[in-house]
Amino acid sequence: MTGMTGAERAAALAVALEAARAAGDLLLEHLGAVDPREIGRKSSARDLVTAADVASERLLVARLRDAFPDHAIESEEEVKDPADDRLRWFLDPLDGTVNFVHRLPCFAVSMGLWSSEGPEVAVVHLPYLRETFHATRGGGAFLNGRPIQVSNTTELSEGILATGFPYRRHELVPNNLENFNRFFLRAQGLRRMGSAAIDLAYVADGRLDGYWELYLSPHDVAAGGLLVREAGGLVTDVDGGEDWLRGAHIVAAPPGVHEAIRSQLEHGTELP
Repeated sequence: MTGMTGAERAAALAVALEAARAAGDLLLEHLGAVDPREIGRKSSARDLVTAADVASERLLVARLRDAFPDHAIESEEEVKDPADDRLRWFLDPLDGTVNFVHRLPCFAVSMGLWSSEGPEVAVVHLPYLRETFHATRGGGAFLNGRPIQVSNTTELSEGILATGFPYRRHELVPNNLENFNRFFLRAQGLRRMGSAAIDLAYVADGRLDGYWELYLSPHDVAAGGLLVREAGGLVTDVDGGEDWLRGAHIVAAPPGVHEAIRSQLEHGTELP
C-alpha cells in the first residue's frame, strides 16, 4: 500500500462525497422514526446501534465496492476486511448514534481513506446541519467548498475544548473524567458533542480550540484527523506520537495550545 497521486485522491473524494451525502439522506429518512424495540446494544447499555447505522453502512460499502473493488474497508458495524497492504477506507456510517436516537442534530457520516503513508482523503458529512467537510492530503480542508483553518488560540484560558467519554466508563481507568476536571477551571469552556468526527471537524474549522478523547476506534478519527492536519492543526496520540489511528487516544488542536492540552492528559492502555 503506497501513497496516492493527486488524481487518485480526487477520484476517491468525488465518490466519497456522493456516497456520504446519499447515506446522510438515508439517515434523515430514519430520523425521528427509530423503533425502540429495534435498538441494539454493543459493548455496553450505552453503546447503541440502530437499523439506520446498518443501512447507512451498507450503502457506503456498496458504493465503495463498486467504485474501488481493490480497496479494503473497515467499518463500525458489519465490515472489516483482513489486514493487508491495500488502500483502506475507515467508515463510521452514523457517528453520534445516541444523539440520533434522541433526535439531537449532532450526528455525522465519516469516511477516511488511508495508505501506508497515512490519511489521504477525508469526508465528514453532517446531514441535519447541511455541513460537509472534506480534505485531501496536501490539498487543504474545506467546509461546503470553502477553505477552513484552525483557530489561532494560544492560551487555554481563551479556548473552547471538547472531549467525550467511553461507553464502558464504569469499567475503565482512567475514564477521562479526571482529565476533564483538569481543564474545568483552565479553559474558557468545555463541550461534549457526542461525535468524535464532529469534534475534529469543528477543530479544523476553528470553532473548537482543541479536542482530546480516550478509548476510540479507527473509524472515529480516520477522517477527522486529516481535516485538522490539512487545516493547519496538530494531531497526535496523548503521548505526542503518531499512533492516533489505532492507539485509542487522540489530541487535536491548533499549534498554539496542542502541547498545553496534551501535557495535562493521562490515558489507559486498553483498546476499545
